[in-house]
Amino acid sequence: MNFDIVMQELEALGKERTKKMYMSNGAKEPVFGVATGAMKPIAKKIKINQPLAEELYATGNYDAMYFAGIIADPKAMTEADFERWIDAAYFYMLSDYVVAVTLAEADIAQQVADKWIASGEELKMSAGWSCYCWLLGNRKDVEFSESKIANMLEKVKNTIHASPERTKSAMNNFLSTVGVSFVPLHDLALATAKTVGPVELKKDNKKSTFLHAYENIQKEIEKGRIGFKRKYVRC
Repeated sequence: MNFDIVMQELEALGKERTKKMYMSNGAKEPVFGVATGAMKPIAKKIKINQPLAEELYATGNYDAMYFAGIIADPKAMTEADFERWIDAAYFYMLSDYVVAVTLAEADIAQQVADKWIASGEELKMSAGWSCYCWLLGNRKDVEFSESKIANMLEKVKNTIHASPERTKSAMNNFLSTVGVSFVPLHDLALATAKTVGPVELKKDNKKSTFLHAYENIQKEIEKGRIGFKRKYVRC
């Protein structure tokens, strides 16, 4: 399948209701409004195709950019490629659920995520923390430095409440993920989450929402899910 056919198929799958939902979360035109599950039959036909993924991502169309992440070849992407992708990710559904997810399957994931976390830019930081969530939730514990993850927990404790909104959300997810999926630091993550307490997310023209990593971890403890790992990162 070539670029034109994929774009035609994605457009045909678009639903106005889904489009409105995406736009209410920050998507901008062009956007078709394709449910992610509806993309799977096309993805099965294509499998992995990095050149096509690059063409689709460059369109600026949200659905095409999302689909690009599904068919991308993360191990073929360089740091410069990921920088280009994150620069084009204009809202969190792209930064955290397309770019961060794709990066999580690359060998250079941690080094790139570390740079993004240190960048001071809201969506880059959000993508960096989110990438670690995908990594910790999928890869074996031995692939990570305990001291490094412990230092990251300390950074969350000290900076989360003063961080930009989307970064706050990703940092809170990181707290929960370490508490659930990284067994060596489960106790430290739980204690850190308790110290952090509720995290307020402010929204334009809407009431704030509050995130509770401590409660989330406790629920997973009750379900016996500590040590949970996903089989796959990408759908």
